[in-house]
Amino acid sequence: MPEQLSDADLVAGIEALGERLATARASVARRFIGQERVVDLTLAALLCGGHALLVGLPGLGKTRLVDALSTVMGLSESRIQFTPDLMPADILGSEVLETAADGSRSFRFIEGPVFCQLLMADEINRASPRTQSALLQAMQEREVTIAGEHRPLGPPFHVLATQNPLEQEGTYPLPEAQLDRFLFQIDVPYPTRDTERDILLATTGLEEAEAEAVFTAEELLEAQRLLRRMPVGEAVVELILDLVRACRPEEPEALPEVRQSVSWGPGPRAAQALMLAVRAEALLDGRLAPGPQDVARLAAPVLSHRMALGFAARARGESLAALIDTVAARVTRSEAAA
Repeated sequence: MPEQLSDADLVAGIEALGERLATARASVARRFIGQERVVDLTLAALLCGGHALLVGLPGLGKTRLVDALSTVMGLSESRIQFTPDLMPADILGSEVLETAADGSRSFRFIEGPVFCQLLMADEINRASPRTQSALLQAMQEREVTIAGEHRPLGPPFHVLATQNPLEQEGTYPLPEAQLDRFLFQIDVPYPTRDTERDILLATTGLEEAEAEAVFTAEELLEAQRLLRRMPVGEAVVELILDLVRACRPEEPEALPEVRQSVSWGPGPRAAQALMLAVRAEALLDGRLAPGPQDVARLAAPVLSHRMALGFAARARGESLAALIDTVAARVTRSEAAA
C-alpha cells in the first residue's frame, strides 16, 4: 500500500519539489541554452515516468539536452545511433559461449545499451521495423525477454528518441503502436537570434559550463510518485475527456473540422498521458494543482503523434498542430461557458 500523506505534507512536498525542479531547469540551461519550452516538456516526460520523441533538424542540441538531463537527474545514460543495419541484439544484448579455465563451457549474457536509466535513441526512424520493435516491450513493460528469460530495466527507465522531420530517404516511419508509447512529441525549433548569440558565446571559448546533479534516480522515482498524488479537479478531468473525444472523427462529440480532416484519432492512452502531463506542467509552474490552461498547452505535444490527417487534408496543406490548437481552444471555451 502506498504511504498516505496528509494534505499539509502533500502541499509541502509539492512546494519543495517545485523548488528543486527550478534548480534542475537552471542546471540544464547551463548546457542547453534557451529553448525553455523544450526543456520543460522533456522534464515533464521524466516526471510522468514516460518517454519523449524529439523532432528537429540536426544541430539543434537534442543530444546535448539528453546528456545534460542525465547529469541533472542523476541517471545512467546510453546512446544508440540507429542505422539500417542495426540488429535487435545490438540494443538488447546477447549470450556468448565462454570457456572456463577447467575447460567447462557456459553461456554468459552481455547486456546491451538498453540496460540503463536514460536511453537516447538517435534517429530512431533509420532502423528497420524489426529493430524498432525491440524497443516496444522495453518502453511499455520496462523489461526485455532474451532467450526466454525476462530481464527488468531500471527503474527508472526512460527513452528519449530523436527524429529528423525533413530527411525521409532511407528511413522507416515508426508504427502507430510505437508512437503511442511516447508521452510527448516535442518539436525542437530553431533558436531565436538572441539565443543563438548566447550559444555562440558560450560554446566557442576555452571552457564550457557544466550541468550539475540535482536529483538522484531514487529521488526521481519519489517525485514521480508524488506527482501521481497531486489532485486534479473534476472540471479538468472532464476537459481532458472532451478534448480527446473531440479529436476522434467517429465520435458524436467530434468537431466538423475533425470529421472532415482526421483519418484516425487518439486512444485512451492519450487521455492518460494528459492526466499525468497537466500535473507535471503545474509542478514546473509552481502550482499545487493543474488548470484548464494546462490542458490547452499540452494538447499538441500529447496528441500530434496519436492522430493523423487524411489524404485530402494533407493535399489541402492543412496542419495537424493547427487543427489540434483549434479543437483545444474551442473545447476550453465551451467548458468555461458551461
